[in-house]
Amino acid sequence: MVTARQLLLEAERRLAAAGVPTPGPDAEMLLAHALGVTRSRLGVLTALGDPVEAGSFADLLDQRAERVPLQHLTGRAGFRALDLRVGPGVFVPRPETETVAQLAVEEAARRTGPVVVDLCTGSGAIALAVATEVPGARVHAVELDPMAHAWARRNVDDLAPAVDLRLGDAATAFADLDGTVDVVVSNPPYVPPGAVPVDPEVARHDPQVALYGLGDDGLQVPRRVVATAARLLRPGGYVVVEHAEVQERAARAMFGAATWTDVDGHRDLTGRPRATTARRR
Repeated sequence: MVTARQLLLEAERRLAAAGVPTPGPDAEMLLAHALGVTRSRLGVLTALGDPVEAGSFADLLDQRAERVPLQHLTGRAGFRALDLRVGPGVFVPRPETETVAQLAVEEAARRTGPVVVDLCTGSGAIALAVATEVPGARVHAVELDPMAHAWARRNVDDLAPAVDLRLGDAATAFADLDGTVDVVVSNPPYVPPGAVPVDPEVARHDPQVALYGLGDDGLQVPRRVVATAARLLRPGGYVVVEHAEVQERAARAMFGAATWTDVDGHRDLTGRPRATTARRR
């Protein structure tokens, strides 16, 4: 048997050689998962230097070296204060989307009993962030892809069963809520056709329906989201739409109709343009 420190050192070297961008943290998370302990407990085991039984660690390491997403291997993804279930068939939520969720949370928190709709919910990350951070919020979410919807259902059942989760198309969803919604938020697919993501974890494992936004500029789906938001929102209602940094100008143009006012752009924690917001006149 070997110690946790020996396992981690060898795993970090192997993952670095495979091009994994964060080999040290990934090795720690995989070993903690294999041992069934928290990362803090793994730190204690590493410091003690006692031998450990690695269990499934070798297999997990093989898969991560092949660039299977870390979150698929552990079955979990952190998002703000949430611990979400994820796996094959659902888009893994990204840190940059936490900025998008923050905009929706802040706007919802300004209102009493706000009605919030999350279009293209994926794992349910944004909807659940609002539901768990804004007391009294009435949250609705929709997802088109059945596999992603199944993951969202698990997360809703675990974390906020009152969320109204539906299987359907964001373009036609929630006709029963027309004109009554305070906040619409969406992280829709927006990658342009032909712009294959660089990271193998994304290109090989994220579902294409969650990546590619259709149209020459990748904004066909986001434009449908904006049209749906115009239908759903009450006057003064607020919409937040995520997009790629290179789509900042085109995203603003989606809100060029007289329907919208107070159009504004927002940057993520890395300083990149990440979302556009507007209010319903």
